[in-house]
Amino acid sequence: MVKQLITAIFFIGFLSSCSSIRQLNFTSNKQVSTDNNAAYPTKFIEEISYTPQIGTGKAEDKTAIKESYTTKDLSNKVIRYEKSEIARVTEMRSIRSEKIENASALKLKYAVLLNTEVESLPSEPLLETVEEWYGVRYRMGGTTKRGIDCSAFSLAVYSAVYGIMLPRVSRDQYKACRKISSTEIREGDLVFFNTLGHGVSHVGVYLGNNKFVHASVSRGVVVSDMFDPYYLRKFIGAGRIENKQVLAGN
Repeated sequence: MVKQLITAIFFIGFLSSCSSIRQLNFTSNKQVSTDNNAAYPTKFIEEISYTPQIGTGKAEDKTAIKESYTTKDLSNKVIRYEKSEIARVTEMRSIRSEKIENASALKLKYAVLLNTEVESLPSEPLLETVEEWYGVRYRMGGTTKRGIDCSAFSLAVYSAVYGIMLPRVSRDQYKACRKISSTEIREGDLVFFNTLGHGVSHVGVYLGNNKFVHASVSRGVVVSDMFDPYYLRKFIGAGRIENKQVLAGN
């Protein structure tokens, strides 16, 4: 009996001890949780803001300031360049307008015929010689204003403008030239065509902007386009008479 009583008292004491332990652990966990919440309070992302600090002395701040200055400096350079470019274009337009206003009727005519600006026209002696013959009808073997053929016309132009005597026929004129690429052609060069099906049979004088002047069988002395389908198909090549210079006094 005494043994049973002692056992019961021991059991009751053990239960009381476990209850205290559980209470202690619960209290401790609750306290830790509270401390964590205090150290890391919850915030919505809308509340977060960032303000960059300038001039803190850090290396990255100095770089940012330097880049900002460089960008501003470049911007000023661009503005200055734009202003100078506007002034240059304005000056060019003024000069061009003055040239057009002072251009002779001859230059205005050939600016239209060549579809180019007045300042890009061939030399005036060349234009004057072309104009002298312009519209003269074609005549095989002709050499005068009553009628002229293609090679006689190119010969007359070279004699008047450059003081050079070309061979009489187009085939021989072709042989006398230094052959050049079509991309090299410039004012005064000769352009050759095969219009009869057996080699060089036609010649003209290049003026610029893909235009050449020649004694056309159907139209007489006229300005034509190198890219006209007929002449493009018949084109053989271009040649240059070396050391030609416009005669003084022309």
